[in-house]
Amino acid sequence: MLLRSCRVIPRETHRIFISRSISSRKFEMAPPILSLALPSETGRVLSIQSHTVQGYVGNKSAVFPLQLLGYDVDPVNSVQFSNHTGYPTFKGQVLNGQQLWELMEGLKANDLLYYTHLLTGYIGSVSFLNTVLEVVKKLRSINPKLTYVCDPVLGDEGKLYVPPELVEVYREKVVPVASMLTPNQFEAEQLTGFRIVSEHDGREACNKLHAAGPAKVVITSINIDGHLLLIGSHEKEKGQSPDQFKIVIPKIPAYFTGTGDLMTALLLGWSNKHPDDLAKAAELAVSSLQAVLQRTLDDYKTAGYDPQSSSLEIRLIQSQDDIRHPQIKFKAENYS
Repeated sequence: MLLRSCRVIPRETHRIFISRSISSRKFEMAPPILSLALPSETGRVLSIQSHTVQGYVGNKSAVFPLQLLGYDVDPVNSVQFSNHTGYPTFKGQVLNGQQLWELMEGLKANDLLYYTHLLTGYIGSVSFLNTVLEVVKKLRSINPKLTYVCDPVLGDEGKLYVPPELVEVYREKVVPVASMLTPNQFEAEQLTGFRIVSEHDGREACNKLHAAGPAKVVITSINIDGHLLLIGSHEKEKGQSPDQFKIVIPKIPAYFTGTGDLMTALLLGWSNKHPDDLAKAAELAVSSLQAVLQRTLDDYKTAGYDPQSSSLEIRLIQSQDDIRHPQIKFKAENYS
């Protein structure tokens, strides 16, 4: 009878096989997500915004500053473009509502949907915005204390950037579920149907938005008689008169991209650190933003470029200290 040859495996090799088997079983269990197991004092932010490969707009303007301020930030890119749309051409992809929900389902399947904050910026379609509303509902079913900071990007200087039907969705559905709203003057007018031509009008627009939902409203830029203002309002108790203030902002003779996205991120970051003092949070945010813009302007001039000839990409990386530790140079004035 013919015997098959067999090879004796050394005892040491058996130990290696056993060790590898045990190790593979260990890795079947995913390690804890430390931002959940050991949460930071600041929070965990889901940021749904646009993204560009080059330049700083949308999530590229918001994620890094929030991380510098101590937040864990998970970005969802509503679009992914080569560059912002102000260039002669751009290429890229647009996320639709179904794809956004698939991402949420993936997070939910792994128990990763706990967030302290939701941040949204530019949204270009009604279907995607409706899905964002479903995301708000889902996140609040997991964390009822979720803070939703909404930058209702609709347009500026009398011109809509989005389809007109989005305005009604924001007004009827988004504003009521937002915790903080950061419109510019034109967007505040669109959301309230109220023309803003004075400081009193700005304050009244804030009151109308409070009545619709959010406790905190910051109209980030109001141009009145050639002067640029920020008007903020915090309704600490529903139905009570809000604390309101203004910050006078210097006009810089240039146009920058990504400033609204950066401002809203800074307002989220600082208002969470100063939850009962929106004026202080706005002072810090404005001071940071103005420092970034001034550095950007100076650097373009140093490079021999006329800063008024086109839109400027902000110098975010070079301004880390101004984001982490801003010097308050712009003070809030409280309305009596």
